[in-house]
Amino acid sequence: MIGIPLRFKTAVALVLLGLLTLLAGIGQKTFWAPAETVTATASAGEAAPLTVIDQKLRTLEGGTVTIKVKGEGSFLLAAGRPDDVDAWVGKTAHNTVTGLSDDKKSLQVKHTGGEASAPSPAGSDLWVSTENASGELDYTWSAPADGEWSLLLAADGKKPAPSSISMTFPNDTTMPWAVPLMVLGGLLIVAGGALLVLKPKGGAPRDGGSADGGSSGSTDSQKQGSLFARRARAKAAAKAGDRSSSARLSLLVAASTAAVLAGTAAAAQASTSSAPTSTTAATTGASAAPRAGGTPVVLDAQFRRILEQVASATDAGDAAKDARKLAARVAGTELEVRTQNYKIRSRVASYDARMPVRSTKLLTTVVTDKREWPRSVLAVTQGEGNVVPQLLTLVQESPRENYKLVGTSPLQPGTTFPAIVRGGTESLAAGDKSGLLYSGQEALAGLADRLTKSNSTFKGKLVEGESSPYIADTLSYQADIVKDGVDGKFAFTHKVVPENTVVYRTEDGGALVLGRLTFNFDGTPKAEGDKLSIGNDAAVLAGGKETTTGMVLKFAESVAVYVPPADSKDPMKLVAATRGLVGASFK
Repeated sequence: MIGIPLRFKTAVALVLLGLLTLLAGIGQKTFWAPAETVTATASAGEAAPLTVIDQKLRTLEGGTVTIKVKGEGSFLLAAGRPDDVDAWVGKTAHNTVTGLSDDKKSLQVKHTGGEASAPSPAGSDLWVSTENASGELDYTWSAPADGEWSLLLAADGKKPAPSSISMTFPNDTTMPWAVPLMVLGGLLIVAGGALLVLKPKGGAPRDGGSADGGSSGSTDSQKQGSLFARRARAKAAAKAGDRSSSARLSLLVAASTAAVLAGTAAAAQASTSSAPTSTTAATTGASAAPRAGGTPVVLDAQFRRILEQVASATDAGDAAKDARKLAARVAGTELEVRTQNYKIRSRVASYDARMPVRSTKLLTTVVTDKREWPRSVLAVTQGEGNVVPQLLTLVQESPRENYKLVGTSPLQPGTTFPAIVRGGTESLAAGDKSGLLYSGQEALAGLADRLTKSNSTFKGKLVEGESSPYIADTLSYQADIVKDGVDGKFAFTHKVVPENTVVYRTEDGGALVLGRLTFNFDGTPKAEGDKLSIGNDAAVLAGGKETTTGMVLKFAESVAVYVPPADSKDPMKLVAATRGLVGASFK
């Protein structure tokens, strides 16, 4: 038949085209597939003591990022919040790894001039984690918690930071045409095979006489001519039928191919168009500026590490009665009280030691989301030697200083510590009364007035009695001094030290106010020749036990007061309080 060569050629062409298409699809998944990762390196630039790796690089390409650092000698890599890293770096000269080149082979590095050296960043409380290395470091960059995290590289703050840095990122291995090409290739091969085995439909009448059996009365020559004509028409019809069948099959293959191409094109377009959307979302999330509030200044693990170091330093000082051992982790009121306590105890064995500071059992923590300095955090612990839970106040004065213990005070018996939002609560200014019955400043002033005067106007505005015995005990102590000191005139004052006031918002909309009061006990002989005596503890600080001119004793009081919300009818409540002798002198 005439159509067989045409069908054969078409079939072979389709099979060959299908094989090539199938091979192209397989190639995109195998030998033409891109690498799963790309590695970019930083070129050696201007030396600096610090190198910052920008937070956006962690999520720039999606997936896990690994970092290789090579340097001479020992160095460290620290992870911290971007604002913390920037604050610690300050005005020191540094390099910043900011991004990737277009071909993803090079890291972009920006140099910022400044001071030639910085303190060693090792041991800073700002870092949520650190990696120490010598010569070489392989680091997998993962986020320790939600939010943004930058990295800091340094040797000792004086030597140049390591400059040999390479980062390996996940690579986009998406090949949207691979599967469509394999499917299309298979369809073309099937179509070619079908063209070889399918036969065209017959359309010509069979050879033979006329319908009337040759009884039309025609002559033999006429019959013979008619027979030749019918045979010619039959051959023509067969040829036309063969072509029609081939054409129908070709149209079927073309239609199938067009449908597959349309579908794969749509899939490829969808895949391509969705990629920028994902990238944009990731970039937007990574580059968005952190909210001013809401991000805690320390994580739980970070807090525990800090607290352990504070407790360890305090234990060392207490055991040796040496205030120099406290310097790294104790400051303010607590350093003053413990220093004098050691001095007195070295002379008066019966004098009570301060309550020990324990990092465990850690009952609760209070962490602010106020990211400016100074920063304050609280812990409530009850470990060995803590008869009742103890409230610890820690303050970080500046980015390059560590948190130090500035106050300890036992909770009042039977007192429930107010509920405060975990993971970063609001910190208020001392004079801020928004939503509160009293501002922090007013609350402490009210407590000071109540401790000073038995008829204070704040007498009914603070819970007293068994749940707040400190107020009653203080008033009783002062009354007994006046009663027993017949040869003297005595005055007592409790005054707020404003710079020590810290206020945290509680879950119910109230506030917890912490601060220091200075409690002065002033005594003067009533008549010439009268003598006043002081206890052995005060005598150590005053340099004697008796005076005819008068004396002044000074105590530091660490207190915490709960202030109800503005719409509450409840009184304020003293949550924690203690005092320690810090001075004694004769007039």
